[in-house]
Amino acid sequence: MPKIDVKSAPERRGSSYPAPFNEMAKDRIKQALGSQAGLTDFGVNLTRLPPGAWSSQRHWHSREDEFVYVLSGEVVLITDKGEEVLRAGDCAAFAKNVADGHHMINRGGADAVYLEIGTRSADDFCTYPDIDMQADKKAGRYAHKDGTPYS
Repeated sequence: MPKIDVKSAPERRGSSYPAPFNEMAKDRIKQALGSQAGLTDFGVNLTRLPPGAWSSQRHWHSREDEFVYVLSGEVVLITDKGEEVLRAGDCAAFAKNVADGHHMINRGGADAVYLEIGTRSADDFCTYPDIDMQADKKAGRYAHKDGTPYS
């Protein structure tokens, strides 16, 4: 396996969510390390959350497993069960098709950095329980819960 030059991996700031749902993750920075290495079955992102930033809107996937491992700083993991702090060395996993919305928020005073690893499924459907949004990967779009696409 060739060494990945992390510094050369492009940074993506923010999310692709439609407004106004993109605001809370606008400062999130991701580097797609798995894509940098040509991986196609699963993704590996190095993610940086500045203070106040969200990882995403609270969500769950129909066909994609997710795993996060905190490298530095701390985040608050929010799930249907409540809140818990994750610090460097802590990890969490989210099995596909388990209806437990989750996301992380950096409520601290320093950047938090974590790895997120997940399967890639062309027919994944993502549910956002707190807001009027869903994502259909096969259709390639975000829509309201009634199926009307966001413009």
